[in-house]
Amino acid sequence: MANAASGMAVHDDCKLRFLELKAKRTYRFIIYKIEEAQKQVVVEKLGDPTQGYEDFTANIPADECRYAVYDFEYLTEGNVPKSRIFFIGWSPDTARVRSKMIYASSKDRFKRELDGIQVELQATDPTEMGLDVFKSRAN
Repeated sequence: MANAASGMAVHDDCKLRFLELKAKRTYRFIIYKIEEAQKQVVVEKLGDPTQGYEDFTANIPADECRYAVYDFEYLTEGNVPKSRIFFIGWSPDTARVRSKMIYASSKDRFKRELDGIQVELQATDPTEMGLDVFKSRAN
């Protein structure tokens, strides 16, 4: 199973949308899903720049694995606006074991396709990707 999972393809749209987020700030977040039947990672949801953290978490399914990228904007101690691009590996305890294995074995290869990730989070419950976690990891 690991060999099949690590051979997961990445749809071109995944990279194109990420580059748009990184270079043009076209999106606030991107949620990716593995289509097991096609054996590839695809874009599931795009969040426009006006959407915030609550919109992002509302689009993450509670009991299914996902990958996500979030463009986190914050102010430094000197009130300088900055942003960090977060990669989130969402693998809730309630997800199917097979799904968790596929997402875990495909994560590094998929992440390599997205050049420009600055911070990585691995979350198994919502508290592990809370706004406070983003703030503490951004600096």
